[in-house]
Amino acid sequence: MEKWYLMTTVVLIGLTVRWTVSLNSYSGAGKPPMFGDYEAQRHWQEITFNLPIKQWYFNSTDNNLLYWGLDYPPLTAYHSLLCAYVAKVINPDWIALHTSRGYESQAHKLFMRATVLIADLLIYIPAVVLYCCCLKEMSTKKKVANALCILLYPGLILIDYGHFQQMELYHSLPFFCFLLGKCFKKGLKGKGFVLLVKLACTVVASFVLCWLPFVTEKEQTLQVLRRLFPVDRGLFEDKVANIWCSLSVFLKIKNILPRHTQIKISFCFTFLSLLPACIKLILQPSPKGFRYTLVTCALSFFLFSFQVHEKSILLVSLPVCLVLNEIPFMSTWFLLVSTFSMLPLLLKDDLLMPTVVTVVAFFIACATSFSIFEKTSEEELQLKSFSVSVRKYLPCFTFLPRVIQRLFLMSAITMVLLTLMTVTLDPPQKFPDLFPVLVCFVSCLKFLFFLVYFNIIIMWDSKSGRNQKKTD
Repeated sequence: MEKWYLMTTVVLIGLTVRWTVSLNSYSGAGKPPMFGDYEAQRHWQEITFNLPIKQWYFNSTDNNLLYWGLDYPPLTAYHSLLCAYVAKVINPDWIALHTSRGYESQAHKLFMRATVLIADLLIYIPAVVLYCCCLKEMSTKKKVANALCILLYPGLILIDYGHFQQMELYHSLPFFCFLLGKCFKKGLKGKGFVLLVKLACTVVASFVLCWLPFVTEKEQTLQVLRRLFPVDRGLFEDKVANIWCSLSVFLKIKNILPRHTQIKISFCFTFLSLLPACIKLILQPSPKGFRYTLVTCALSFFLFSFQVHEKSILLVSLPVCLVLNEIPFMSTWFLLVSTFSMLPLLLKDDLLMPTVVTVVAFFIACATSFSIFEKTSEEELQLKSFSVSVRKYLPCFTFLPRVIQRLFLMSAITMVLLTLMTVTLDPPQKFPDLFPVLVCFVSCLKFLFFLVYFNIIIMWDSKSGRNQKKTD
């Protein structure tokens, strides 16, 4: 009974923080003619409600794709349609074809914020609570504290309730590798084959259910794919903390190499960076390996893939939340860096104060709940196996925890200083984007460090092989 009382309190705290942030500005507020992502979400409701489903992804006089054309998967479009039906009941002007463009009012803002909050209440928050309650070898208070820290993660709150763009999660490759590995483990001539057939039928049925309106005609399917993978937009957009944007400071890849070569290079780097973890997961499927592979695959896509947005770092942060209880120090550090990497976007939307408050609240919650500064030994960083392997060749290799502590301190100081400089100083006229570029470059270096770190945990995880029987 006490657990549910405490968990209810945590959920209420999470909801209060979310709604408080939602009272602030949003993307593109009062900035015609394009406004921002808030208008994009509203416009998708307008399009999905007023146009036939086969016209959602096509350019026409009623659907100008240059004005926030729908470029998310069908499931997102269905969600927009559902919200549009509710909007129609409350105020039809909100989704009126053509005339509703750029619609802004307090009532409409309340409605749009409510759509996110309800989605969280129905899906995200119950999933967090259920996950934390199912954690083993943890006290009730630790489970509650874990839920509190996850629900207070500032990056997701600031984007969903401040900037306003609901993020969808796509981590299909680790799911595929984990389930395929389970099938291999059971044997493809017996139970494994039955499991493989069941999984294949489930995947096909889910795909057909979502995509059926768009796969009846070849041109329809190709158009949706073109919208989902907009290669014409270039290697990256805005100031994103991935390898390509960071390298562009020194080498203008977008101007030197043709588009098709850029795509090939980004694919190769992405594929090679996620390959080791995926192979390990297929050969030794385990829940722990699955969680960390979710992180490394998402981070590889963010760092190396083609056409990445700064908000895509949230697709990495959410699986990191799943390992917050296992490596609290490193997870907290990563989640702080992920929020910092979006600083230029958050400042553009006048979200400085909500950013500072939520980041401080999250850091305090993690520091007090997990005593993160006491969890920096080799065992608690899950680097024991790696360190033992290195010490076979380099006996003096005992300094890794101290190095990581110092790197964290340098990272924190750098983030604070860059934030202060961005807010208080004017950039040189010759380099108007100096501070956003520095934020992205520094964040990218840290993400590369984390990619190496998480891969080390996966590749040197000696327990996963011994515990496989327990996970079958």
